[in-house]
Amino acid sequence: MINDKLPSIYYGGDYNPDQWPEEVWQEDMRMFKLAGINIVTLPVFSWAKLQPSEDTYDFEWLDKIIATVAQEGIFLCLATSTAAQPAWMSRLYPEVLPVDIDGRKRTHGSRVNFCPNSRVYRMFSQRLATKMAERYGQHPSLLVWHIGNEYAPHCYCDTCASSFRTWLQKKYGTLEVVNRVWNMSFWSHTVYEWEDIVPPTNLNGNNRCFQGIALDYKRFMSDAILECYQGEYDIIKRITPDIKITSNIWGLFNGLDLKKWADHMDVVSWDSYPQMNEPMSNVAMRHDYMRGLKDGQPFMLMEQTPSQQNWQPYNSLKRPGVMRLWSYQAIAHGADTVMFFQLRRSVGACEKYHGALIAHAGHEHTRVFQECTQLGKELQMLGDTLLDSVTESKVALLFDIDTWNAVEMTSGPSVDLDYLKQAQKYYRAFYDLNVSLDVISPLSDFSKYELIIAPVMYMLKPGVSDRLKSFVKQGGTFVTSFFSGIVNENDLVTLGGYPGELRDLLGIWVEEIDALQPEMTNRIMMNSTFGELHGEYECGLLCDLLHLEGAEALGVYGRDFYAGMPAITRNTFGQGEAYYVATDPEQRFLEQLSKTICERLNLTTAHQAPEGVEIRSRQKDDKTYTFVLNHNAYETAILLNVGSYKDLLSHRVYERTLVLEPHGVAILEVCS
Repeated sequence: MINDKLPSIYYGGDYNPDQWPEEVWQEDMRMFKLAGINIVTLPVFSWAKLQPSEDTYDFEWLDKIIATVAQEGIFLCLATSTAAQPAWMSRLYPEVLPVDIDGRKRTHGSRVNFCPNSRVYRMFSQRLATKMAERYGQHPSLLVWHIGNEYAPHCYCDTCASSFRTWLQKKYGTLEVVNRVWNMSFWSHTVYEWEDIVPPTNLNGNNRCFQGIALDYKRFMSDAILECYQGEYDIIKRITPDIKITSNIWGLFNGLDLKKWADHMDVVSWDSYPQMNEPMSNVAMRHDYMRGLKDGQPFMLMEQTPSQQNWQPYNSLKRPGVMRLWSYQAIAHGADTVMFFQLRRSVGACEKYHGALIAHAGHEHTRVFQECTQLGKELQMLGDTLLDSVTESKVALLFDIDTWNAVEMTSGPSVDLDYLKQAQKYYRAFYDLNVSLDVISPLSDFSKYELIIAPVMYMLKPGVSDRLKSFVKQGGTFVTSFFSGIVNENDLVTLGGYPGELRDLLGIWVEEIDALQPEMTNRIMMNSTFGELHGEYECGLLCDLLHLEGAEALGVYGRDFYAGMPAITRNTFGQGEAYYVATDPEQRFLEQLSKTICERLNLTTAHQAPEGVEIRSRQKDDKTYTFVLNHNAYETAILLNVGSYKDLLSHRVYERTLVLEPHGVAILEVCS
């Protein structure tokens, strides 16, 4: 449980009362209570109002709104407001403003618009955090601290260049090591003094020229931004040791080492903003990734919209029932909160058309408000039933931010190679089978899993190959794909033949990699029926030309000069098996391969659901709560396993068949 002061799912979101006159506040409180809101996040972007000048602080208005909220029995997620510095700071201390990758000095504006290595920014942000923690740390309504907002500022200024050199000295020790791990003999880029090292920008090439430098700069920036967060965290934790602290992650993105960040958060929180037509498997994967950042602990859904975004190309409305459905999907995957941005729609600026609980109409007689009220009542009814329940998965998808960056930066073999899309493609194959996955780091513990999937495992960090071999030797099953085992953590190729350190585990040697033109395809021809797999399948993008070194070929290429060479292999290694998919196959192939492996390992789901119905479970004590989510816009029937099940939402009991309305939800518990 995130905090025992509120023994139910947190339901609320960002509230910006400083944007409204005080006479609006009481009306907001009335509607919050009507909707079942039990927590508000404030004041996320109010630094300018909290500190109107360098030596002046004004907390009276915040005191007043906190008292107003607390009087209504609503709890606080208190933000430090340090995501957007005041104008006076940018004017008096221009060094706080960042330099972009094109070498241009930014001016004041936007948000998260600061140099993360600016000592001035860090000093003022820590002062504000100190004053807020001292003033509000013992407030009885305080449940959680929220530092910053969607951290992501990258900077290339002289201060960052100097800090980068210091970071490199700590990591590598000598220039001799730097020259070696970055392969600086290439293009005569050997550095002789630390001052020779400059940040990788568009002024000196691009990230595809020297991936070692670019990768390390990304890592350095992530660490620098983390230091900004950590500076505030340490102060707040010292003053309020029993209050959880977090910072909302800006979705699944590669600008920060999110696994490292999660180690410094008491609870992971993130912001979920799918597009209307996005596959729900992608959203599910992001939830599972956030849950995996702290090894399965419940996370906070800090932001979603009740209705629509304002910043996407097409800001479609959530259709009736979809907000509720997607909220329960987050809970099904491990969220212990449902929170929105925003609670009252802004009157001006770029987020004035971003959805909110309270629309511009200003009253409760709207579709969105009524749907939010229904959800609020249901969450109140559920109480603490689902809190602290966990997901127990036997299948893990390895996903690594460093690998994502390395694949994105590498020069070749194909501009169309997209690490995230490959991971989503493999994830979807298991999602469609309703097989639960954990999305974990390659450095995570493998011991509790029976099956590990690692598509495009391009970068192998130290020790990972040995741990994978141990996993398979002891009976585990491992699946990986083309362009795996190629480089080490510095993007230096592992010599001796691809897939490098995975060669004996997979029982293959890859000689060449063919990059197909967008209009080109090949075929996978199965040698014989293998479970669900039989016949032919289309493939493309990349084709590895490989030789067997102990593995067996389950299928071969059907075209081109390498027709007849292995396209999918299986290798027995100790008590387990390792599969290699040497090309990018059509989704049907991955679905059938996944189903075959799951059936061999007895990992199939107990209930039978048609396409578009998602089934996930959370466990607590000796009980299992099964979420059935109908993502279809039509009524759908689900065939249940033998037994009787009570739906916690409708209180109805079902046997054998559950029929859900369009976008309907059920949370099933086995009847005792």
